[in-house]
Amino acid sequence: MSEGPASRAAALRTVPLLAELGADAIDRLAEMARVVDVSPGTILMREGEAADGLFVVLDGQFDVTKRVGPDDVQVGAVGPGEVVGEMALLERGPRTASVRATEAGHTLFIGRDAFVGLMTTDPGIALAMVQTLARRLRATQAMLEQREKLASLGTLAAGLAHELNNPAAAMRRSASLLRGAFRELVAASRSLAEASLDEAGRDAIMEVRERKARTTWAPPDGDALGASDRAAALEEHLETLRIDDAWRIAPTLAEGGWTVDEVADLAARVGAGAIGPALAWLACVTAIDGLVGEITMTSERISELVAAVKSYTFLDQAPLQDIDVREGIESTLVIMRHKLRDGVTVVRDFCAELPRIQAYGSELNQVWTNLIDNAIDAMDGRGTLTIRVRSEPADHVTVDVCDDGPGIPDAIRRRIFEPFYTTKEPGKGTGLGLHISHSIVVSHHRGGLSVTSEPGSTCFHVTLPVAPAAR
Repeated sequence: MSEGPASRAAALRTVPLLAELGADAIDRLAEMARVVDVSPGTILMREGEAADGLFVVLDGQFDVTKRVGPDDVQVGAVGPGEVVGEMALLERGPRTASVRATEAGHTLFIGRDAFVGLMTTDPGIALAMVQTLARRLRATQAMLEQREKLASLGTLAAGLAHELNNPAAAMRRSASLLRGAFRELVAASRSLAEASLDEAGRDAIMEVRERKARTTWAPPDGDALGASDRAAALEEHLETLRIDDAWRIAPTLAEGGWTVDEVADLAARVGAGAIGPALAWLACVTAIDGLVGEITMTSERISELVAAVKSYTFLDQAPLQDIDVREGIESTLVIMRHKLRDGVTVVRDFCAELPRIQAYGSELNQVWTNLIDNAIDAMDGRGTLTIRVRSEPADHVTVDVCDDGPGIPDAIRRRIFEPFYTTKEPGKGTGLGLHISHSIVVSHHRGGLSVTSEPGSTCFHVTLPVAPAAR
């Protein structure tokens, strides 16, 4: 392609965006433009880099992509007559997307100074540029908002899978051990039946069994050494009773809360010939009780997670619900527990007397997810997350989500709710999470969302009216 000014001017006249420019303006622009040859795979612009100009596509095809997590997501395609790179120049910020050639072609590069001069001297081109930018922003935002929702859903699904896996694995383990415990119980029952027990001895065993079944005993938290000492003391006492498998029975009895005195009392009531089979049988029953308790506890944990998911998504409910904001926050915390447990302390400061509000529950839960997730990221996964819920001002509910991270600089705080604005590196965020949250609170619920920040304390303040929300 010829690279002379006349050729470049002719090419510029074919661009719809520049159609209203006069001949002098086109000629001036052509003097400052240069032709860039591209081959398939050429990166014309890279997301995150500083913007030094824009490109006019003369021929060829280009994909426009944004980094979302590990993926390059296509947000558009440009061809002959289209312009790319103007957004970063207008914002004086880094490139918001990458542009890659999918076939050989040619572009005209127009530097920053030429572009700024063009915008300031010709109102027509400035208006056309703004219209093009607005159209592109709407299309990109709509696509990325959907992608953001899917990414949030994927994050929650991964966390939920992690949370469900632990109790499910524990339940499988307990069920497997339960099979073996029942086999041992059959053998122990046979030995006990063959022991020389009178009616008083059988009554003594069943009395102890029923008493233990009625009481729930648990060792103090962190009392591993104490548990070991109790098992050792029991084992020593069982050996004095000449029980051959004392080493196997003693730890199980200790876990069930048995003491040396209780064993001694039972031995006196059933006799030396029957105490061994009696304790073996009671140890099997104790083990089964413990395993059933573990299965019950893990199944309750799974039920808790299922209930949290149902509450979080407001399944089988109308879009507008009468909700308790605290319940939505608690459901969100349950689902996000995998991100909280390693180093984040959650402090709840919930008002006891809180009015229910008319709101779009699943949308508000998306807000809590975004704010809590951002707080965890701000603290780098370690710190104190404080959530305050109160009924003020009158006829409103206010939620504060606060972290003790490094804070948000003033320059960033002023733009934090803008679409596509993010301080994270490419791939770490779309810059839409807080923008979507702001839209949900302000546009959908007629509420307010603001932020205050200083080093060591950042709080997002959500204010929601009690009266029914209106779209």
